[in-house]
This record gives sequence, C-alpha cells and structure tokens, in this order.
Amino acid sequence: MARKNVKFSLFKYTMLMFVAIFVLYPVYYMITLSLRSQASLWSNPTLLPASDSSLENYRAAFASVEFTTSLKNSVIVCSSATILALVFGVMAAYSLTILKFRGRDTMGRVIIIAFLTPGALLFIPFAVIMANLNLSNSLKGLVLVYLSFMVPLATYLLLGFFRSLPPELEEAARIDGANRLQALWFVLVPLIAPGLISVAIITFTGAYNELLYSLVINVSPSVRTVPVAILNLSVADEVPWGRTMAYSSVAAIPIMVLYFLGQRFVVEGLQTGSVKG
Repeated sequence: MARKNVKFSLFKYTMLMFVAIFVLYPVYYMITLSLRSQASLWSNPTLLPASDSSLENYRAAFASVEFTTSLKNSVIVCSSATILALVFGVMAAYSLTILKFRGRDTMGRVIIIAFLTPGALLFIPFAVIMANLNLSNSLKGLVLVYLSFMVPLATYLLLGFFRSLPPELEEAARIDGANRLQALWFVLVPLIAPGLISVAIITFTGAYNELLYSLVINVSPSVRTVPVAILNLSVADEVPWGRTMAYSSVAAIPIMVLYFLGQRFVVEGLQTGSVKG
C-alpha cells in the first residue's frame, strides 16, 4: 500500500512539473525576448539569457505616453464595464433562478446564445451603432460595447451561485418586510460574495484582453486600449519583438496582481458554481 502511494505521489508531482513547464515557458519566452534589442535578436536568435540583455525596452514602455495612456484607458474601461456587468448579471441571474415567469428557460438560452455569438459577426453593427450615437472614439462607447459579452458571461457564471442558495432565505426576507430588491442586495448578494469576486476577475480579464471591438470603434490614439497599442507597434511586416514583449509584460501586471489578490476566491467560486450549479 505504501509503495502504491509513493508511485502515485511520484506520478502526481511529475505531471505537475510538466504542467508548470508548459505554463511557465511562454512567460520565460516573453521575458527573455523583452530584454533583447531587435538587432541582438537577429544576430543571436537564442532563448537563453544573452550578455547584451538590458531593460531598455521597459524604459521605452514607461516613457511612451501613448502606451501609458492606453494602459490607463484599459483599466478605466474594464473596471467600469465589470461593475456594470456585475450589477446587471446579478439581477438577471436572480430573475432566472428565483423568480417564476413564462419564458424563463427560453430567456436563459438566449443569454447563452448571446455569449457564444462570435464578435466577428457583431463588430460592424456595433461600429455603426456607436457612430450613430456619436460614441465612436470614446471610452463610454467602448464600455457599452463590452457589456454585450460581459453581461451574458457574468449572468451565466452567477446562475450557479444563486441556484446554490436555499429559496427559504429570500422568502424569509420577504416575510420580514423586505421587497425583492432589498432581499436581493442585502440578503442574497452578501452570501455569494466570493462568487462575485471570481466573476469580476474573470469578466475583467476577458475585457482587458479584448482587441477587435477596441480596434474598430476607437481609432484615436488617446482612447486606445492596451491590446491595440501593442498591435500598433508592428509596422507593415516588421515586428519589434523585444519592445512588443516588454509592452506585453508590463500590460500583464494588472491581471497578475488581480489574480494574486483574488486567486482563493476564483478557485472557491468556480468550485461552488460548477458543483452546485
């Protein structure tokens, strides 16, 4: 029995080692290239640390007004859209799980279909709508567009958390005199706080990495987001790999900090939503 446990532990840690290498290799690749100049990469194309490595690409990233502005724009847009998506997602998930009305199941399927609709089919209609509303080249317009996929995602993830709550909680709050909104925000929402944090992190990450809508709707450099700013580093068929990787490394810092602070809630939240949903 002990020998079987040793073999299982050896197998487990071996698999974990391979997974760690698989996950960390792209990070190592990105950081290694970010420390090299374009000329150095062409003359000595190796992934090993080079003697001419420097922080010049990172200095250029922090010195670039366009890049720092795009970083600020991404944080503003994604934070605003995440808050609104949580508010709408909570109300939608509450309605689809607690309330009973005709067409509830159909509405749930519509939300899933809306989330699964490819963005490549919608960016032209969204661009036309934003232009007609005079919201092109604005952060407000981009927030509204991001809600089109963030609200269905937040709603879908929150359904499992609301289904895990006993219906007697809402009924007891109603008996004590609370209306539906009070029962929702003061009784049910605090109970799914870990789920809200995990959903917020997931939706924020999805919006932060979004490229297509931002590329089409916001053309002005003053309202570009990080993915667009990094894309614009390439000129024709020439890609400055060192600077691109340095910009990508800096852009990853907010997401890394967010997951570091909320990793426990993400794991607990996804487990709760998947098991009880």
